[in-house]
Amino acid sequence: MMSTNEQVDWEIPVEARLRPEDHAFDLERALSAIVFIRSLVPEDAFTAQVLGTERAGNGILISDSGLIVTVGYLVTEAESVWLVANNGQTVQGDVVGYDHESGLGLVQALGRLTVRPMEIGSSSDVRVNDNTILAAGGGRRHALTSRVVAKREFVGSWEYLLDEAIFTTPVHPNWGGTGLVDRNGRLVGVGSLFIQGAGPNGADGNMVVPIDVLKPILDPLVKTGHTGRVPRPWLGLYAADNDETIVVAGMASAGPASQGGVMIGDEILQVAGSPIRGLSDFFRRVWRLGPAGVEVPLTVKREEHGLVEIMLRSANRADFLRKPRLHA
Repeated sequence: MMSTNEQVDWEIPVEARLRPEDHAFDLERALSAIVFIRSLVPEDAFTAQVLGTERAGNGILISDSGLIVTVGYLVTEAESVWLVANNGQTVQGDVVGYDHESGLGLVQALGRLTVRPMEIGSSSDVRVNDNTILAAGGGRRHALTSRVVAKREFVGSWEYLLDEAIFTTPVHPNWGGTGLVDRNGRLVGVGSLFIQGAGPNGADGNMVVPIDVLKPILDPLVKTGHTGRVPRPWLGLYAADNDETIVVAGMASAGPASQGGVMIGDEILQVAGSPIRGLSDFFRRVWRLGPAGVEVPLTVKREEHGLVEIMLRSANRADFLRKPRLHA
């Protein structure tokens, strides 16, 4: 699954840094909206074992009120969040909410940040081969000229799926929560993952969550801490494509799969009697059965047992997590 990448002691060499005169927008102002994020998560939190209790990355200020968007895994279940601006200003933050479908999270700065927010652009306007900037906190020292190498579906083993993610090269060393900035200085995506073979000729890169997925859920998340959507059924398993079959590679403790008789190594063949074709098809078939709580019939192939029929009672993933303090 994903992991949080720690702040590293690196800088873009002076001779290779972005130059303000090469851009049609105020580069320094745009990059100043990107802040460092450090969060602490209780040891008994549901995500602590996988994501750790100390997480570090970046976020982007998107409003004068101090609202920051970041990648959700940095702040999920966090009890303490600190924000550090490029000018050294440090303020505490509170988690507003996180959305499992998009993978994005929101943090509210509890003190006034003396920087200007970044304007939100449109990720749908981004094209393959566009030149962009992928930037972490720290200004031009931590900003890379990047290129969009693909826009395509992304599926993650942890029951995660984006219909169209953005893939960029080269790799940013501190990718979590970075801001993808277009040629007009607007925010068009939030860095999420390191991806091997993201670009042509097997070049490694980053997967970026397109900012357009935030727009429909931004207001309800801010007001209530929830997206307003009906929660999808969650099985609590980690699945992988393996030679054109779907194999259970792991399970969340106390999740529906581990409690319902699924075993690591099971090959998932059918959902509700329908054959599945790939990992994304598996997730979509489960989600089409109904909301969280719906029963999910699986047909699995188990070594030495042949075909096994399993009925899982799905769950709402959010019910397993600590709630943000702002909306507890």
